Amino acid sequence: MTVLVSSHRNVFRLLTLGLVFHVVFIASVFDCYFTSPVVHGMLPRRAGPGEAKRVVLIVDGLRADLLFGVNAFSLVPSSPQIIAPYLRDIVQTRGAFGLSHTRVPTESRPGHVAIIGGMYEDVSAVTKGWKTNPVHFDSVFNQSGHTFSFGSPDILPMFAQGATPGKVDAWSYDEEDEDFTKDATALDIWVIDQLRTLFQNASSDASLDSQLRADKVVFFLHLLGLDTTGHSYRPHSKEYMNNIQVVDRIVQQTEELFSDFYHDEETSFIFTADHGMSKIGNHGDGDPDNTRTPLIAWGRGVRGPLPDSIPSSHDDYSRPWQLDDLLRRDVEQADLAPLMAALLGINYPVNSVGVLPDVDPTQPGYLLPRGGESALAHLALANAESILEHYLVKHESKAAQTILYKAFEPLEELRQDGKPSRVAWVSKIEHLINDGKWFEARQETAELIKITLQGLRYLETYDRVLIRVIVMTAYLGWAAYASLSILPPPISSVTASQRAIVRIAAAGVLVIFWALFAVQKAPWTFYLYVTFPCYFWQQFALHGVPVFVQQFKLSSRPGPFTGRVLFHLVIVVVVLQCMVAAYTHRSLWSVGFLVMGTLWPYASWPSDIWSQKPRLLLSWMSTCLATGIFPLLSVDKKENIYMIMCGGATILAVGAGCLRLASNGVPKAVKLSETIQVSFILLTMAITASSVKSLQAKQGLPIINQTLAWVILVVSSIHPFISKAQHRTPTSRIISLFLGFGVCFIILSISVEGLFYAAFTCNLLVWIEVEGAIQSNRAGAASQNQGYKFRTDDIRIALFFLFFVQVAFFGTGNVASISSFYLEPVYRLVPIFNPFLMAALLIFKIVAPYVILSAVFATLNAKLHLPPFSLFLVALTLTDGMTMSFFLNVTDTGSWLEIGQSISFFCITSLLLVWSAGICAAGEYLMVDTLSSRTSTDSRKLE
Repeated sequence: MTVLVSSHRNVFRLLTLGLVFHVVFIASVFDCYFTSPVVHGMLPRRAGPGEAKRVVLIVDGLRADLLFGVNAFSLVPSSPQIIAPYLRDIVQTRGAFGLSHTRVPTESRPGHVAIIGGMYEDVSAVTKGWKTNPVHFDSVFNQSGHTFSFGSPDILPMFAQGATPGKVDAWSYDEEDEDFTKDATALDIWVIDQLRTLFQNASSDASLDSQLRADKVVFFLHLLGLDTTGHSYRPHSKEYMNNIQVVDRIVQQTEELFSDFYHDEETSFIFTADHGMSKIGNHGDGDPDNTRTPLIAWGRGVRGPLPDSIPSSHDDYSRPWQLDDLLRRDVEQADLAPLMAALLGINYPVNSVGVLPDVDPTQPGYLLPRGGESALAHLALANAESILEHYLVKHESKAAQTILYKAFEPLEELRQDGKPSRVAWVSKIEHLINDGKWFEARQETAELIKITLQGLRYLETYDRVLIRVIVMTAYLGWAAYASLSILPPPISSVTASQRAIVRIAAAGVLVIFWALFAVQKAPWTFYLYVTFPCYFWQQFALHGVPVFVQQFKLSSRPGPFTGRVLFHLVIVVVVLQCMVAAYTHRSLWSVGFLVMGTLWPYASWPSDIWSQKPRLLLSWMSTCLATGIFPLLSVDKKENIYMIMCGGATILAVGAGCLRLASNGVPKAVKLSETIQVSFILLTMAITASSVKSLQAKQGLPIINQTLAWVILVVSSIHPFISKAQHRTPTSRIISLFLGFGVCFIILSISVEGLFYAAFTCNLLVWIEVEGAIQSNRAGAASQNQGYKFRTDDIRIALFFLFFVQVAFFGTGNVASISSFYLEPVYRLVPIFNPFLMAALLIFKIVAPYVILSAVFATLNAKLHLPPFSLFLVALTLTDGMTMSFFLNVTDTGSWLEIGQSISFFCITSLLLVWSAGICAAGEYLMVDTLSSRTSTDSRKLE
């Protein structure tokens, strides 16, 4: 069947449209599953008279088990059983403790927003940067009388900017001080030193002394050292243990400073963490320990330790702490904001959805108010009214903007005179409080808060069904539209009247949706979401439906739409769903290599290849099996200089071997170029070994190593593009790229990544030869000038391509190629904290295998005498099956692991499809001179 392969202009138009479509629809997951927590127009509710004059909030990046655990650092020689004796003594003698459970995203900014603002930022905040919020949010700091904050320049400014001018004072160290190669405890010591200096200055500054001694004052101590140390050395290291001990001493010194300055007992202390940390030193990789942070509260207004309850409040996680005789009281991270508001007697932050731990009368909370049970009942009611106000404002806004709005039924009884009102339920609670039935009042309050939070959830997800339908229709429409590039031309064209009907119908649907969105004041993205499917299905109706009608009429003849093709369609769906499952079960990538390397040759290869090219078969099987080993390896890796050097040596060996096989007729200029590249590899190995040794010895990064590493990385990466015209054979060109980017896989490797890079490249090179052998074995293979004949084999090649695209990403790690996100290798180039440059280096390392894949795929396209992008157009039609599966699996509830993976998988598949187009375009550019020369040679041979 002859297929209409678009011209370069049409292909470019299709790819551009695909790029825009997939980038736009990545935003759909945020519109569908996440909405901004900031709502305007709400009235604040005061927590109560207050219990303390001041609150000290101490926050750091700390895992709960490593603070509370006994013998938590047993692998560290001579480590003490109790790492933080002062904090443990507080837990056992005068404070309340438990876990503060964080939510996605487990990063510093969202964690602090939850603690101080009482609200959970939706994941879309990452698109705005977690540095400053474009919409100022209310916080405990803003509601306080005054706040004095000390710590990181990444966190403190956003709360100062979001507060009433002059209400928040912030002292931050310079960003250059966040050096990952130095002892990060200095950052924490800096904080306590600044606090000490503040109190000393008050002795000679009457205005400052007055501010410090006023009521409703907050002191915020942000201790970044543990976060930095965990990234640099990992949480189970001696360095992390030492940092916890430093923090323990800082807490003791802080309490002593307040006692010496104020000479009273009017201070409340809260010690917690913005996030935990995984055992590899990350806190955004889905590990459950990222979300389990410690919480200790003590001082004025806070109850002391209580005996454990029946049933026990402890589980297998906390029993090793040997604190199971004491009650463990867990909270959600946003619950800390109302707790601090209650201690100070200030307004609850207006956007807070935190629940005061003392609302539920069946569980002990954290407070010990002077007013006893009556005070707790009033605090709980104020908390409920604050959250209820949040719901009512959102409800009124949604009702005013939505046609045929359906209200949240459990809260409909709050309506009065046809309008939302808080009177009914709140009046009932107030009567219970006035009658002295405080226990019952808190029970009713807890129920009201529970239902109100459900109502907020209902409003946040109100548009979800509509968006899901539009998105799924759009992805199906894109698949149908993309299939037009490989469908045969219809025998008869659509008539003018039929074309007019289709266009009027598409325009009518679009106008109806746009009008609906205008009434609802929907985001501008909604207009785009509905435009794409209308266009895609209009085009398919005009150009695709006639083809299917034509094939239905000819169904009595054998053709591509017979049962055989239906069988292949089922196979495609199964393979795509297996790739979907492989995102969470990495071993399936290895199974894929096993099937490709053994089952496929036995089931599909022509028998002539078996007898004539046994070495090719052996090479294919061995490279598939070798590459398939890496997805089975553990993602938890430690810096291993021996494996890094083995990777460098293997890169050299593979480059030398391939060049030797393709050495016939290689110009002297190419040989000189390759000699330079080999020298870069050798020099990089030496520099990396030296840098690793110096960093592990805590001697810092030598400036000469850093300079040479940057120079070699940049020059080596640019060199293959400068010498592009010198290469006459595709293999020579690919090896030049392989060696050029091999430097990246030495400098930025932590363990086996260099070995994976070499095995992956060998597998791709053999793939070219395998497909060429199969193609040449076919009788009557069409030349490039005869046009492209669609074959079922092209679907298999497209699936292989998609498989390699994803293996390049997941080959040595799991979610988001975890091994690529270790920070130790980055310190060999950037020892000072610089998130954007560090992220750029990690992304560059991920991109490197795709450079090889792009060159290989372009070479394969030419070797099979196919027009550029023809195989990609087949892949383009298939891949949205994966994207739709991941979109439907996205969730915003459950653990961080479930939420984070569901979002990242959807984004990855969407971007990989766009990325695939970039691979094909890059391959055509990289190989254009070599493949043009090769094509001319092949044409002369045919003549």
